[in-house]
Amino acid sequence: MSELTAILTTIDGAIWGLPLIILLLGTGIYFTLRLGFLQFRKLPLAFHYIFHGDSEENDENGDVSGFQALCTALSSTIGTGNIVGVATAIAAGGPGALFWMWVSAFFGIATKYSECLLAHKYRVKDENGQIAGGPMYYIQNGLHSKVLAKIFALFGVGVALLGIGTFTQVKSISDALTLSFNIPNYVTAIVLTLLVAFITIGGIHRIAHVAEKIIPFMCIFYITGVVLILVTHLSAIPGVFYLIVKTAFVPSSVVGGGIGIAMQKGIARGIFSNESGLGSAPIAAAAAKTESHVEQGLISMTGTFIDTIIVCTMTGLAILIMNANTTGLEGAAMTTYAFQNGLFIPYVGKYIVNIGLVFFAFTTIIGWNYYGERCMYYLKGLKAVKVYKIIYIVFIAIGPFMTLDFIFILADIVNGLMAIPNLIGLIGLRKVVYEETMNYFKAPEKQHVTVDELAEESA
Repeated sequence: MSELTAILTTIDGAIWGLPLIILLLGTGIYFTLRLGFLQFRKLPLAFHYIFHGDSEENDENGDVSGFQALCTALSSTIGTGNIVGVATAIAAGGPGALFWMWVSAFFGIATKYSECLLAHKYRVKDENGQIAGGPMYYIQNGLHSKVLAKIFALFGVGVALLGIGTFTQVKSISDALTLSFNIPNYVTAIVLTLLVAFITIGGIHRIAHVAEKIIPFMCIFYITGVVLILVTHLSAIPGVFYLIVKTAFVPSSVVGGGIGIAMQKGIARGIFSNESGLGSAPIAAAAAKTESHVEQGLISMTGTFIDTIIVCTMTGLAILIMNANTTGLEGAAMTTYAFQNGLFIPYVGKYIVNIGLVFFAFTTIIGWNYYGERCMYYLKGLKAVKVYKIIYIVFIAIGPFMTLDFIFILADIVNGLMAIPNLIGLIGLRKVVYEETMNYFKAPEKQHVTVDELAEESA
């Protein structure tokens, strides 16, 4: 296993080298500038649309509501990346890795908006009347490249089966349950396998209903715990921010990392967490009943803001405030240490982290099952989807018995491979994104929308 891990580490370093980092950041920077910093100017409007949709929802034009589509997307993004991924990024790249997670997220919001807009625009219906959409469809029907679309779908299945969808989540759940409740791995494997089988066989409707109930509750539950740590350690926060920025650019033998490793790990783990540019969230966005492509793009882009700018930042601050990164611990154990020592009530921190991790990771599993299913449908049709679901469920059973380093390296590799064709498609369709956006906001009723007006309308 160690030899295979070494080989995969070399491949991971090659894939997540400077070219892919430039492609990821460059795409986000381009859309940020071209759309006039839309992720900053229109963020209040985007949150308004989540709860007060502007356009009509039509059952004939989608499978789930815009909010359910966002929750489905969040179910796949808010997971181990926010708890384990942040810890592993800081452990490998130093505190500066968190800075590069912010950079990737800021520009990634514009990327997420663009890819979800395109997915909604180019979606189709399958033989069962369900919506099928995502990068494979806008690459094929918008960019007119069937080969590139198939490459994306193939890597999408790979990420679902080998990356974010199965091993990383299941292993994290297993470790969390063992740490908190001494539950054996084999028990976790059996229970998870049965639960995932029940939910995923029910399709997007059951997945969306589970996601919209669990995600808001777990976000509040986890964030409340982090806020308590930050509030009780306010004096340490300025120093931690200084450390993050300093080590993002200046190598340090004391805290680890350096600009090269910090940038690589920060961006890689940022993408692992918020999936901007990866091409996954557009698959969920395509299923939304929302009739406006731009509106769904705005709703979807809030996912990156919530995931990385809020949740990952809070986790990273808690780890650094409590110096958990200097303990030699890794993954969930590092975050658990921060919560255990940061909260004044004994043992509460351990349960907040690990119960939160279990639910976040579980929703990621069911969300990525849907993504992989849609990619498999594109490649081989409905019959292949049944085979895919069986393989997915089997891989869930295997996950608890794998090593954390191996599965995170494997996940990074397939994530990078999936992102490349999607980013090429986004760049090729950049004019479509710009024209759709400009046409939407040039409409008389869309001009001069202010935050005050949104508040008055909500009231």
